[in-house]
Amino acid sequence: MTTEVRAILGRTETHARALLKAVTWRAVGTVDTFVWSWLVTGHSGQAGKIAATEVLTKIIIYYFHELIWRKLPLDPDGRTRSLAKAITWRLVGSLDTFMLSLLFTGDASDALSIASAEAITKVALYYVHERAWRKVPWGRLEKPLVGETALPT
Repeated sequence: MTTEVRAILGRTETHARALLKAVTWRAVGTVDTFVWSWLVTGHSGQAGKIAATEVLTKIIIYYFHELIWRKLPLDPDGRTRSLAKAITWRLVGSLDTFMLSLLFTGDASDALSIASAEAITKVALYYVHERAWRKVPWGRLEKPLVGETALPT
């Protein structure tokens, strides 16, 4: 894809790449949600309901988060961008976790505890996920990093 076409489309990666990033992140995030929910509530059933529901809500929310970030004029390889994405995603994700936890536990204190614990672990997990995806050239529409070879999309 030429630079001119990328400029017109206003994106730096394919929809397939964004979707696969959403799915891989959700796998990591679901495990984290389940563990924290179980630790806080002591009930694997409630933890499972929260984590399973998040599979749907978070994939949809994450996809739109990626769409917004693709339009921002920040260096896609920059660590500052990865950190900013991690923080903005965590704010949105924590709100979703809080709402789902409240729905399934009926306890605002438990919901706040689950969302707060995740806010710490998931910023770190998301940053690592984002940095790992920057090393995968598949589906990127920008030129590859120094020393990489671009794969056809």
